[in-house]
Amino acid sequence: MRTLDDKVVVITGAGSGIGRATAVEAAGRGAHLAVSDVNETGLAETVDLLKAAGARTVRSDRLDVSQREEITAYASAVADQFGRVNVVVNNAGVSMTGNFSKLTYEQMEWIVDINFWGVVNGTKEFLPHLIASGDGHVVNISSLFGLISMPGQTLYNATKYAVRGFTEALREEMLVGRHPVGVTAVHPGGIKTGIVRNGRVADGDDLEALGRLFDKKLARTSADDAGRAIVKAVLRKQPRLLIGADAHALHQIGKLLGARYQDVFAAGAKRVLP
Repeated sequence: MRTLDDKVVVITGAGSGIGRATAVEAAGRGAHLAVSDVNETGLAETVDLLKAAGARTVRSDRLDVSQREEITAYASAVADQFGRVNVVVNNAGVSMTGNFSKLTYEQMEWIVDINFWGVVNGTKEFLPHLIASGDGHVVNISSLFGLISMPGQTLYNATKYAVRGFTEALREEMLVGRHPVGVTAVHPGGIKTGIVRNGRVADGDDLEALGRLFDKKLARTSADDAGRAIVKAVLRKQPRLLIGADAHALHQIGKLLGARYQDVFAAGAKRVLP
């Protein structure tokens, strides 16, 4: 795939942040867009931006990626409308912050259902259409926290490591089967989005303070830069994409120190976390 012109691009979690920015970038390259989100207000704003950016066609749907029956119906509807699907970006995701000992089973199931099963559901239902297109690509959004771990992020880490492993194995299967589908695992660092402010925390933790910390000190890369990088990775058939200087730096520290990076990051977290 050398261009997105006249390609059908499906993006979940497109009501804001990385999903929206990736959709706008694809629209500017002449793509047909099928965008979805649980936030209908944000999704409507995205649709206006896509039309202004020059998208050939825009379809929008409220979609809960954790609900398999919704994904199944959605994939069929998109394929029926456009006649093909070329790119799927499984971007929808949430954050759940707090020490493991304080998390409830309900909170853990919530994040796993969205961050992991949402990616699996989207990939499973759209993969036959991508293969049939003869020119397909899957993009699954993992995280810097799918490469290294952080205290207070046990379940977020677990889901993002799972997305990474799933995506890399899927790419290998596409290569073994000689299917015309590229696969990219994306590992963003701190991106200027509302994922933390719109996320959840363990009982007793301060979501507002955590949001301020993320916005002021940790989110260094714009969503627009992330969207451009993702589209470029698709066109280059890039297997892995790290986004942001922080993602590259911390990944290198983790590789350099081996398991001892955990001691360093734990000590740093004590000074930084609210």
